[in-house]
Amino acid sequence: MPRLKSAEKMRYLQQIELFRDLTGRELEELDRITTMSAVQKGKIFYRPDEMGEVLFLLKKGRVQLYRISPDGKKLILDVLEPGTIFGEMSLVGQRMYNTFAEALDDCLICVMSRADVERLIMEKPKVALRLLEVTGRRLQEVEARLEDMAFKSVPARLASLLVRLAQEEGKVIQGYTHQDLAETVGTYRETATQVLNSFKEKGLIDLGRKRITILDLEGLRSIASAEA
Repeated sequence: MPRLKSAEKMRYLQQIELFRDLTGRELEELDRITTMSAVQKGKIFYRPDEMGEVLFLLKKGRVQLYRISPDGKKLILDVLEPGTIFGEMSLVGQRMYNTFAEALDDCLICVMSRADVERLIMEKPKVALRLLEVTGRRLQEVEARLEDMAFKSVPARLASLLVRLAQEEGKVIQGYTHQDLAETVGTYRETATQVLNSFKEKGLIDLGRKRITILDLEGLRSIASAEA
């Protein structure tokens, strides 16, 4: 992954929530012990056979986490937005077991080793608190999605996903195919297409090429709250 120049890297480090309490001198020290890398769209930068513990902080772009089943089926675990912390590090409760990480856009990612994270936690209590806050929110989001998969119908799961994406990206959601949405909620593309067309007929959304416009967010919330 191409690395950024120090001045540019410092500017991005200042904008990461985890480091917002650090002074200029502390950020300079952080600049020396971390790596900020540019990852091109479509690149798989983490694979199940990767060794060692590493923590990624997504600054720019979107990252897709997925697994491949024994029969070759792709299961999307999550689509990560800027500001997300992820990786393989037991110290902060992050796991990437059997998981691929692929850049959906051109991304900027801060990479930290276990030694980097341990040093920060020991020397910067405010960073440790921020890390707890961020990972705690992430755990809540993952638990909510697991509950959706276990207890909700496909329309409810898909409506819930659209509500979450609208909250993150606004009422025009771009860059997702029907296949992407299907894999994210754990169903077949044909089923996802049927449900999306049903939402469109009800006036909840409008559909375009890799674009979904939310017309009735409250209507989608109502469907998302329904159990199977």
